[in-house]
Amino acid sequence: MSGTPHPAPAGARRIAVIGAGPGGLYFAALAKQLAPDREITVFERDGREDEFGFGVVFSDETLDGIARADPRVFAAISAEFARWSDIDIRYAGEVRTSGGHGFAALDRNRLRAVLQQRCAELAVDVRYRTPAPPVEELAAEYDLVVAADGIHSGTRAAYPQAFRPELDERHCRYIWLATDKVFEAFTFIVERHDFGVLQVHAYPYSATRSTFIVEIAEDAWRRAGFEALAAREFARGESDERSVRRCAELLADHLDGHRLIPNASRWIRFTTVRNARWRHRNVVLLGDAAHSAHFSIGSGTKLALEDALALAAALSEQPTPEEASAAYEAERRPVVESTQRAAQASLEWFETVERRTGQDADRFAFNLLTRSRRVTYGNLRARDPAFVDAVDTAFGGSPGVPPMFRPLKLGALELHNRVVVPPLATFTSPDALPSAFDRAQLTGHALGGAGLVLAGMTAVAPEGRATDRCPGLWSDRQEAAWRELVEAVRAVSDTPLGIQLTHAGRRGATAVPGPDGIGRPLAEGWPLLSASPIPWDADSQVPHEANEVHLAAVTADFAAAAERAARAGFDVLELQFGHGHLVSSFLSPLTNHRTDHYGGPLAGRLRLPLEVLGAVRAAWPAGRPLLVRISASDWAPGGTTEADAAAICRALAEAGADALDVSTGEVVAHQRPPYGRGYQTPFAELVRSATGLPTIAVGAISGPDDADSVLLAGRADLVAVGRAQLYDPLWTLHAAADQGYTGPGARWPEPWRAGSRKPPGPGADRVAPRLHLLREPPAPVHRRWRPTPPEE
Repeated sequence: MSGTPHPAPAGARRIAVIGAGPGGLYFAALAKQLAPDREITVFERDGREDEFGFGVVFSDETLDGIARADPRVFAAISAEFARWSDIDIRYAGEVRTSGGHGFAALDRNRLRAVLQQRCAELAVDVRYRTPAPPVEELAAEYDLVVAADGIHSGTRAAYPQAFRPELDERHCRYIWLATDKVFEAFTFIVERHDFGVLQVHAYPYSATRSTFIVEIAEDAWRRAGFEALAAREFARGESDERSVRRCAELLADHLDGHRLIPNASRWIRFTTVRNARWRHRNVVLLGDAAHSAHFSIGSGTKLALEDALALAAALSEQPTPEEASAAYEAERRPVVESTQRAAQASLEWFETVERRTGQDADRFAFNLLTRSRRVTYGNLRARDPAFVDAVDTAFGGSPGVPPMFRPLKLGALELHNRVVVPPLATFTSPDALPSAFDRAQLTGHALGGAGLVLAGMTAVAPEGRATDRCPGLWSDRQEAAWRELVEAVRAVSDTPLGIQLTHAGRRGATAVPGPDGIGRPLAEGWPLLSASPIPWDADSQVPHEANEVHLAAVTADFAAAAERAARAGFDVLELQFGHGHLVSSFLSPLTNHRTDHYGGPLAGRLRLPLEVLGAVRAAWPAGRPLLVRISASDWAPGGTTEADAAAICRALAEAGADALDVSTGEVVAHQRPPYGRGYQTPFAELVRSATGLPTIAVGAISGPDDADSVLLAGRADLVAVGRAQLYDPLWTLHAAADQGYTGPGARWPEPWRAGSRKPPGPGADRVAPRLHLLREPPAPVHRRWRPTPPEE
């Protein structure tokens, strides 16, 4: 981008920028650098010398972009970087360190000063102590208005119908401070006090200062006395000095006599900003005005600078400001949304940190480092193998044995690894018998190396089928067919087999789902039952409200099917109490509107699930594991809460469940789940913490790295891999080959053993020549920030 300047496109000659933070200044400098004949005016209500904030952290990727776009800015800021590669986790009186990460940080006010100087060199008109005129006036006067006016953007507020903002204010309180203690690494402090958990995000940003963010859950904040200390209005720029002193007292052991330094510091809640659109006519949002991401992944300034670069480039590549704004948003939105997903996972991890404070220091440190799902078992091992080896050993494994290939005892059953093939409906059974395809699929998955394979969506009664092509287990003929299938699989594999039993309830009587995953109601279906007469969606039939006679029959059907499953030879039984099926409809307040003793408070909504589980527990052999699948969230307002999910699972554990298969959603048609890698895993961790039972994590766990990360962090005991198994029925064995593992956790069928090593690809036999006279030594894994003390 730092090539020869050229004239501005005809439609983008006059540009107004609202806000002279790093994002606004960097955009102005780049846009002027690319087209010196542009007239760029920056409006800033504060003074040039006013200082706000403390340190900002950059990724190597962002720094590479700055270096290419404006080498002068890069040279000026890089000369003052604090650099290090370690992360320290201080927890339970111990410290664990992970290296190989790579950080560069800078005083935010020095960054602003460098960008101010660059704008002055380029003749950008920056007007300090000059609030921007109303945005309508600017839009009429200038070709483009760039709103870099922060998380409380007045521009965004002026056009709510155009931008359609979503402001998600979170639950924890935090206060942003600095300290004159210079930390040597990115430091997380997690301390339990009598009032709750207090946590700190700290990192150095100069030779004399570190950022020091104190965070605490709302209820703990009150119990710690901070609510009383902060119980008044603070003037703009004023700090909550009493809270700062209280933080210094509580965290004195980590400050070593150093002070906390406020700057307009007071307790606030983090707000995640999302906008349906970032542009409206010739007005465009940039940085926190358009989006925000939690400070625990250090991305606010980084995203703003990347926005600035993309928008400046688009202005030179597109013929009009409107087309440039559209191109900028199209380019940046996927990047930002990816970052926001990682930030949301990190934010929620810290909001719920208390559920992990029973872990030992090694596992807690690994759990913290992998909280956003961007850092995983595999890339942590690449960065710092000694750290991962230590956690592996603490977990009871040994280096070289990935967590997914460690055995687990489930009830009386020994699983040779932690991978589960979940129930995968085939919809190939028009006569309600397991089909030839069912046999082929289960045989293939049993040979594919998983520790447990489950047959799925098997109805306990004819009216309990989801579709007219689902199998059942209510007749002697079906029992015999399942027994024959189990024996056929056992002839070639000793992988344990399980079966999931269900009654589809109001989700029944549909056609096989189409490409959109939705099954349309059958023209000639069968009567449906549910907790309440609420149809699944507007096109579905209204189910009958199940009476006590119906419910007694359903309970008996589940128990009878369990007895048949045991006689058929299944090793494991799973009950489907989630996904909007009949039993699920009793658990959710969105689908259970009953006023009798099967409805109302959670104890009433639990009555049928506990009756079914009790009957099945009595019918199913004691030595064989009994699993229960639940939907731990409905992803809809007014639905099952985390507290509800924990209480439900505690009740199921007390009633005899051996493990819990923790899914979410599919309870109501108007759900809005936040799909993404591992998005359901936190619920498995919640349930595991609440019950102490083994849990199965499900949902977009597609790679071995995800599986290993979930297991080693202690978020679940088993991982269910579904769609990836459809893509590759040998997924587990191939995961072993990819990780170089050949032990007993990955057992190749003897006829296939010759294929147990990954075939060489193109160029695999090429040996690279030496092209360097002197090789550069590898970067050290551990690098601390130890600046030279300033001279007296």
